[in-house]
Amino acid sequence: MAILGWILSFAALFAGLALRQDMPIGGSLLLSNLVIGLAVLACPMIWRGKPLGISRGQRIVVALILLCATPLVLFPAA
Repeated sequence: MAILGWILSFAALFAGLALRQDMPIGGSLLLSNLVIGLAVLACPMIWRGKPLGISRGQRIVVALILLCATPLVLFPAA
């Protein structure tokens, strides 16, 4: 399970850094912040214990919220 966390963490970190480098769309700064936040949530080294009382289930729910909120960033504000 930890290897999946490492893979997801590195993929999200590199995706966030690539978005910050290119800035292809209007909301890419916010989107890169969401993806880098996902990288922090997925990193097994940081969350080995239970710092701040955050369990694995709570981290999974927050990561899913971040992934589901991504399309909202891409839609233009009306």
